[in-house]
Amino acid sequence: MAKKHPTILQIIPELDTGGAELSTIEIADAVVRAGGRAIVLTEGGRLVQRLRDTGAQVQFFPAAVKNPIRLMWNVRRIAEVVRRDEVDLIHSRSRAPAWSSLYAARRRGVPFVTTYHGAYGEKTALKHLYNSVMARGDVVIANSRYTAELIRSRYGTPAKKIEVIYRGVDGTLFDPAHIAAERVAALRSAWEISEDERVVLQAARLTRWKGQHVLIEAAQLLNAQGRLDNTVVILAGDAQGRGGYRASLADAIRAAGLENRVRLVGHVDDMAAAFLAAHVAVVASTEPEAFGRAATESQVVGTPVISTNIGAPPETILSSPRVAEDAATGWLVPPADAAQLADALAAALALAPEERARMGARARAHVLDSFSLKAMKEQTLKVYDRLLGTKLAAGE
Repeated sequence: MAKKHPTILQIIPELDTGGAELSTIEIADAVVRAGGRAIVLTEGGRLVQRLRDTGAQVQFFPAAVKNPIRLMWNVRRIAEVVRRDEVDLIHSRSRAPAWSSLYAARRRGVPFVTTYHGAYGEKTALKHLYNSVMARGDVVIANSRYTAELIRSRYGTPAKKIEVIYRGVDGTLFDPAHIAAERVAALRSAWEISEDERVVLQAARLTRWKGQHVLIEAAQLLNAQGRLDNTVVILAGDAQGRGGYRASLADAIRAAGLENRVRLVGHVDDMAAAFLAAHVAVVASTEPEAFGRAATESQVVGTPVISTNIGAPPETILSSPRVAEDAATGWLVPPADAAQLADALAAALALAPEERARMGARARAHVLDSFSLKAMKEQTLKVYDRLLGTKLAAGE
């Protein structure tokens, strides 16, 4: 007979920032609210207290190690956690700990679930093998249709094992009606934005494939054409040890003469206020996003978005010509094309206030209808229920 209150163990290397990390916290919250017990193995990070606030148990664990010998040692340690804490299911969200989790799950005879969060690069056979663990779950959760197709094409994973569950957005947290004007004003002050200046916001960690350098080039083109007007480009995101790339961005800003127009502001905690402060948000990735939460988070606060047309953002942004212009929630442009990005920025900046308000309202309604946090939680709990014979989804 299935346990009435199962114990779900999630494993994530660190809890600093990112979609995988936030999903870990949100699903832990869903498990606890449904009457289950949630445990997370992690090395820690700035989001640990937020996880603890859900009622989940945090166990500090070397989940980020990649050394093969230490990974095998982790098999024993995870198997011991499963035995000691009577864990019913293991859910892994990253490749290195997934290898240890897979063997621990098989050793203890409990179901193993993975979420395929990223469009991992596979330039060698060894990297293909390393990544393949994320397709070896009893159920493999794909965070978009793009990701699901990637899993099928790379590993031949049967469609019946893949569950598409979109990254959910908290419509309450990102409700513009609930975001105090003081929060927006505080960010604008920190970014040194005057009252008459508009903000173009790119929120992404500082790594080359996120395309910050392309946005700088687009801003340079607009400035040269006299179309940047009273606009400041904000690049928000951690360097995460990539000091060289950050330095190259600073050099590019200086070389373009955009020191007063483009700012590197580092990590931002209050993303809801940040997106509300923006006139338009940008996802400039030059490689495919497996989901791209900035595209949905910006839309749900009513801020139109421009994204490259690769990966999953074409699934989350309504754009002409796929929809009529009066149904669009943003723009899609080719990757690494500064000229077309500049044109889309010019179109966004040229919107009359009432046009932008209508687009923002459509964007929020679209995300709430198709990418809600409630749906993500419910669908994930249903995966657990299917494997365990429980009724967590009914209690969430």
